[in-house]
Formats: sequence, C-alpha cells, structure tokens
Amino acid sequence: MADSNITKNALATSLKNLMKEKPFEKISVSDICDACGMNRKSFYYHFKDKYDLVNWIFLVGFLSKMNIDDYETGWDAVKAICHHFYADRDFYRVALSIHGQNSFHDYVIESIRPIMYMYINDIIEDTDLKDFFVTSYCDAFLTAITRWLSEGMKMNDEEFVGKLKIISVGLAKIVIRDEDK
Repeated sequence: MADSNITKNALATSLKNLMKEKPFEKISVSDICDACGMNRKSFYYHFKDKYDLVNWIFLVGFLSKMNIDDYETGWDAVKAICHHFYADRDFYRVALSIHGQNSFHDYVIESIRPIMYMYINDIIEDTDLKDFFVTSYCDAFLTAITRWLSEGMKMNDEEFVGKLKIISVGLAKIVIRDEDK
C-alpha cells in the first residue's frame, strides 16, 4: 500500500508541475509518466485517465481528511474547502477550469452534495425541493469559488467566505422581508 501511494503521489506531483507549464488539455498520460520516470502501465494500474488523477488529488488532499463532525455549521465546511483551494490555488485554478465529461467541477459537486444534504436535511422535508436546493446551492458556491480562483483571488479565503456569507444572509433577509408583499 505504501508503494502504491508513493507511485500515486509521484504521478500527482508530475501532473501538478506540468499544469504550471501548459494547458491541461495538452498534457498527455505519457507526459505525466515521462516527467516522473514511470511507465504508462503504472499510471493505468492506479488511474483511469488524467481526470481521475486530478480527482484523486482532491480526494487525498482534502476529502479523505475531512471529518464532518469537525464543523459546527455548513459555513465551517465551506471555509475548509476554500482554505484548501486557496492553499493550492495554482492547481485548483486550472482544475476547476476543466470542462466536459469527467471534469473536476462535476467531481467536486458530487463530493459536496452529501455534505450539503446533511446540513439541510432537517430544514426541508420534501425530497424534490431538497434536491433542487442542494443542486442550486452547490452550483452557486462552486461557481463563486471558480470565479474567485480564476480572477486571481483578490481576497484571501477568510475574506472570500465572509463575503459569501454576507451575500447569502442578505439575500435570505430580502426574501423573508418580501415574502408577504
């Protein structure tokens, strides 16, 4: 198992370095393997494709270490995700710009959906409405995070999450205020 992680980490480091040099679309599995002295067979033993490797980097770097019990609120989870993205911003800026089948964006959405469900489970009973809410919020948060990363993060992760919270609470207040009109 330790050898497996050494190989996976070498491939991950290789991909991250290559992503600093050229667009993700132009990086081949051969490029990744050549950069770390591995063969393609080793790569495919561990990963389906380069998209799978990108997802694994997030899984190992964040999701596997995440303990939902460590967060008192959903905002604490958002803060943790943003802090992780901020700490490795060069990688995540590129990873979140990858579109199409097996995209990292889709992987992140599917990874955070269960977290969002946990926080709203007691608030919304209707399953269809719950699904709609979770999908909408996950899309909105990830879109905001992607824009924050792609526009050069003019604020740190703490400030960014603080502004997200202000906007969300402000919008909720407006909806409640206008509910009876």
